[in-house]
Amino acid sequence: MEFRDADRLLADARALLDEHASAHRQAKDALDALRIHVARTGLGEIPVSRLRDVTDGRLRIATLEKAGYTTVRQVLEASPYQLQLLPGIAARTAGQIHAAARQIERAAAEAASIRIDVERRDQPTTDLVIALQRLVNVGPDLPRALDAARDLARRLTPLLAQARPARSRLRMLFTLPERRRRAREAVAAIGELLDGARATRLLLAQVTTDLLRPPARDFEAWTDFESRSPEYFGLVAELAGEPVGTGQGLLPDDLAAKVNAQPLDDTHRRVSLRGYQAFGARFALAQGRAILGDEMGLGKSIEAIAALAHLQAKGMTHFLVVCPTSVLINWVREIESRSTLRAFPLHGEARLAAQQDWARRGGVAVVTLDGLYRLEAGVALGMLVVDEAHYVKNPETKRSRAVAAWCARTERVLFLTGTPMENRVEEFRTLISYLRPDLAAELRSSDVVAGAQAFRKAVAPVYLRRNQEDVLAELPDRVDADEWVEFSGADFEAYRQAVAAGNFMAMRRAAYAEPATSAKLKRLLELVEDAEANGLKVVVFSYFRAVLAAVGAALDGRAHGPISGGLSAVRRQQVVDDFSAAQGHAVLLSQVQAGGVGLNLQAASVVIMCEPQVKPSMETQAVARAHRMGQVRKVQVHRLLTVDSVDQRMLAILGRKSALFDAYARRSDLAESAAEAVDVSENELARLVVEEEQRRLLNGPQPAGAADG
Repeated sequence: MEFRDADRLLADARALLDEHASAHRQAKDALDALRIHVARTGLGEIPVSRLRDVTDGRLRIATLEKAGYTTVRQVLEASPYQLQLLPGIAARTAGQIHAAARQIERAAAEAASIRIDVERRDQPTTDLVIALQRLVNVGPDLPRALDAARDLARRLTPLLAQARPARSRLRMLFTLPERRRRAREAVAAIGELLDGARATRLLLAQVTTDLLRPPARDFEAWTDFESRSPEYFGLVAELAGEPVGTGQGLLPDDLAAKVNAQPLDDTHRRVSLRGYQAFGARFALAQGRAILGDEMGLGKSIEAIAALAHLQAKGMTHFLVVCPTSVLINWVREIESRSTLRAFPLHGEARLAAQQDWARRGGVAVVTLDGLYRLEAGVALGMLVVDEAHYVKNPETKRSRAVAAWCARTERVLFLTGTPMENRVEEFRTLISYLRPDLAAELRSSDVVAGAQAFRKAVAPVYLRRNQEDVLAELPDRVDADEWVEFSGADFEAYRQAVAAGNFMAMRRAAYAEPATSAKLKRLLELVEDAEANGLKVVVFSYFRAVLAAVGAALDGRAHGPISGGLSAVRRQQVVDDFSAAQGHAVLLSQVQAGGVGLNLQAASVVIMCEPQVKPSMETQAVARAHRMGQVRKVQVHRLLTVDSVDQRMLAILGRKSALFDAYARRSDLAESAAEAVDVSENELARLVVEEEQRRLLNGPQPAGAADG
């Protein structure tokens, strides 16, 4: 009976490996076919004269050109026999011409960038989506099942061979003593292996059954792709061979090697990681105290959860995530769906009961930045995660002091932020001081003075940043459009009054003062109408509730939201869920400061900014809620701007803010010559804009509060 069970288990393991190999091969073949398809399309732009380059000028192609062959693609679409029929081209020459064309095709296919576009469902792309669906449909258990199957095949195959004499009493009688001893030892080892393989047997059976399901129909595969595109693109990256180093940011080679050597246990993880995500989780684990500064939309929360899951597998029991109130519910959802860890929201009326439950049972407590100071430090943490860590850049605030205190008593700390610095490099240094006071102290000397490149090298042990263009080759295009309009008469009068009063905030929203004649609002409605005609979802961002109210009224109540700071976390998530679940076109209204943090809005492919923002990072965060991993459509970003107004003045001044961030915390090679790297503050920006507009419209500054709301 034991041999029968072992044979069956080995057969199950091999069946899974064979089915996966078959599915993997089909997907790889479909990817290669799509590469060739994309390459051939591009070869229609390559002149036939390039065939000379491949053969060092040995081919004479004048006859081809005279016969009407003008591109490499046309040569490929003809057979060598067809080419041989042309006057002056012998069989050998025809073969050489065709071989040269195929060589160009292979090079183009290898370099082809594969992007699955839901708007272009040609047959080669559809074939790839169907092939990928077979693997994606298995779910996150596939890697674990494959590891188990390989381990069983590796161990059982030699054991069964060694135990072969024990299958028959008669054979054992005629077997040499040493061989009999080894056979008995193998039988005992097989028994131990079978005793612990019950759960493994069920896993192999389930995954094999999923792999054996019939291929999905075209529309089923495309629908599934739209609902979980990150898994599809992760597979494409794996099949294509993700380039080494794309996920390593600007780390030096020795540090990158250390991170790559860090193990990453996936026992408690329920999601497959992209290569760059696995590297981010390893960086957090290898360095112990780190800032993960990936650009918005790359999945920083997944990387943090992967690190927590690894530590859970290594025996750690209690973890803490600190985040803004607006994303607390999202964190609880992510932890429970992406891992086997328990999540405990320490918020609201049930906060104390949840805290006691967490302390007793272990898992991940999720607490708000403003509620952290109330949490008693009675539990040793395996890791502390601080999301949107730039919110604690001011060390004098209560939330910052609470975070600093928890950092001081916790060995492993991970800060997550896509905008580690707003106005000064000093703020970035503050974040580092919570994690590595020694490193922060060193930065007070020469690194900042030496410029951006030296600064990034100095912070490499604690700071990892990757940008979308570095690691998400499949991300759809982002198209930015500045929509310039002129004031209507009523709006201009409101603007002039705001300028005279020196009221910066009133100046910013004056373009919507009279909704019936507002040029900005008219253009916004045109953009929404165009999106509706194309079945696209729209998210409208504004700093001002009054502006969103005017937009909502103009849309006759057809919009979801608005999302604002006063909305509870549960209600906020429900609004987003309703918007995402709506069939076809829908509009979501959101304050930019509320909607720019913690929302996943891949459902939207049109973003409308009602006015420019004082902080460039605020707009960047908001747009990244739609243009992020999981987005399958081209994202249109429309900025509504009024000529000769506060909008125009702000854009000119704000350029310096973006340049500062790019130099020090993004990845530009430009260096700042100024030692302090000081940028214009919000109040200073408001004062400058008001004064410029007062000079232009009123012939001189007027005494008033420039930043009045």
